[in-house]
Amino acid sequence: MDYKNIIVTKEDQGIAVITLNRPDVLNALNEEVGKDIRKAAGLLKDDDDVKVLIITGQGKAFAAGADIKELKDASPAGARDWARALFDSFESLGKISKPVIAAVNGIAYGGGCELALACDFIIASEKAKFGVPEIKIGVFPGAGGMYRLARAVGLRMAKEMVFVGEPIDANTAKSIGLVNRVFPADTFMDDVKALARNIASKSGMTLKLAKQALNEAQDSPDPEGVYRDIDAMGVVFSTDDQKEGMAAFVEKRAPKFTGK
Repeated sequence: MDYKNIIVTKEDQGIAVITLNRPDVLNALNEEVGKDIRKAAGLLKDDDDVKVLIITGQGKAFAAGADIKELKDASPAGARDWARALFDSFESLGKISKPVIAAVNGIAYGGGCELALACDFIIASEKAKFGVPEIKIGVFPGAGGMYRLARAVGLRMAKEMVFVGEPIDANTAKSIGLVNRVFPADTFMDDVKALARNIASKSGMTLKLAKQALNEAQDSPDPEGVYRDIDAMGVVFSTDDQKEGMAAFVEKRAPKFTGK
């Protein structure tokens, strides 16, 4: 499929990459970018050849945030619809049953930070910066970002980031729990893909069930989340991959997972 604002590539060992491709405007997010993301997510989620998805940005930025030229004259209803459409684009990634990695190669401001937060986890280049600076122009992150940010870094830190609006560097982002790992800039995508291949070597079925159980645990009060974990363990033991994985361990060999 042809896309106007993103590049989609499928690589070996079960890796797919979505690259935001508006480098002249630092990959600013607009309605058309959102549509492209939703289209790509819809195709990749059902692609059996893809086990792990990476999203990154072309050039020096991951995404600089919303395209203000598109949004500045919106009516209240128009702004709400715009934010909902962007949220739906982010959700299209978040709802994929496969692991989704945000590879933040540069700045991730505003909507760019919201997009990264919608992924399963965030890997940052040492040159990356994160921020929600919307307060400086009289608004705030409105596409689900405040909800996700508070859950990622805690309410007090989220309030500081939103109220002050200043960016933080990659290592600070890691220290507050926003970022999982920081990789050197000169080997960044190679390191991200190596991590993705490590994940993709696992059973696709088990990854799917584990992601589902973790997401439900996040949203469920105890002991409901625990019961879902227990139920999911029963499902895992109905798979061919469970039998192959444990047999391989006993036989001291590498497992050959089939995703079934």
